[in-house]
Amino acid sequence: MALLSGKTALITGAARGIGKAIALKFAAEGANIAFTDLVIDENGQATEQEIAALGVKVKGYASNAADFAQTEEVVNQVKADFGSIDILVNNAGITKDGLMLRMTEAQWDAVIAVNLKSAFNFIHACTPIMMRQRGGSIINMSSVVGVHGNAGQCNYSASKAGLIALAKSIGQEMGAKGIRANAIAPGFIETAMTAALPEAVREEWIKKIPLRRGGTVEDIANTALYLASDLSSYVTGQVIQVDGGMNM
Repeated sequence: MALLSGKTALITGAARGIGKAIALKFAAEGANIAFTDLVIDENGQATEQEIAALGVKVKGYASNAADFAQTEEVVNQVKADFGSIDILVNNAGITKDGLMLRMTEAQWDAVIAVNLKSAFNFIHACTPIMMRQRGGSIINMSSVVGVHGNAGQCNYSASKAGLIALAKSIGQEMGAKGIRANAIAPGFIETAMTAALPEAVREEWIKKIPLRRGGTVEDIANTALYLASDLSSYVTGQVIQVDGGMNM
């Protein structure tokens, strides 16, 4: 039997990139997929079609994850449309990099709102549903910079560190209700964003990675599948670094 057969997964920021890869992986293992993005444009529609081709129910929802009221509305709609929410992946995120002395308040606030507050919004809305179901898995998409920090990314690093602490705290609060919460901390992942980096920068990154390659979105999706499924039924409050050994 497929690992996620009969379950419904809600994934934020999943029209493209890592979120999309997770959605496709979950769907291939039998999960019905609800996903959000700021707008459901051609990318979102294409993602819907790809997931539907795997034979599961799917729907994309346009929603600003940083908006508390919008999140409550979209979660209620997902529950009405799918009947349950068994897995929540907080993947929505942005970057607005810059050194602290040059960073504006707006840059700080935007990253904290989209990356961290959005996770609070969705956990706040989804946990009552999971409590009534007596179970659920919450996965926060953090980053290795949330564990180790990174110059020029104080806002991003702080938001990703917050996602780790949030997962640990929810794991403690909700464990007795059968709800698990964990975080994934990706390292250097091959995406459209990293592909645009100068070759010299990419080579420097690779030298720091013991496995001598960048990660793939599939590597992240496989880890998310483990945390979403019953394979990790005794795992909660953990952060898994998927970074090829870059930060041992």
